Amino acid sequence: MARYPGLMLRILADDHPAIGPGKAQLVGLIDATGSISAAAREMRMSYRRAWQLVEALNASFIEPVVVTAVGGKRGGGAVVTAFGRELVKQFRAMEDKASQAIATDIEWLQRQMRKPPRPQRRK
Repeated sequence: MARYPGLMLRILADDHPAIGPGKAQLVGLIDATGSISAAAREMRMSYRRAWQLVEALNASFIEPVVVTAVGGKRGGGAVVTAFGRELVKQFRAMEDKASQAIATDIEWLQRQMRKPPRPQRRK
């Protein structure tokens, strides 16, 4: 099932987002690259912001999502835990279920929206 681009699912812990599409993407990129800084570059965000999001993720759940290593020859790195992988997998499944549940409603709503005006050509 394709996710609708205009539909964003966020899971809250108290009144702050525990996980949403951006954090899920960040965790996936950390898993793929083994690096918070590489994941941040891929998402065009600062390392500091990515680090804050990782800290927020780890603070929101009873198990760590990402663990980090400092120093070393290659400058440390980051590892997504098994829990972190499962968290992203479950989050993506919830996005798919939400999209399926309201697909007809979203399609109706999209048909009711105005199309953006076309840019005027210069003469």
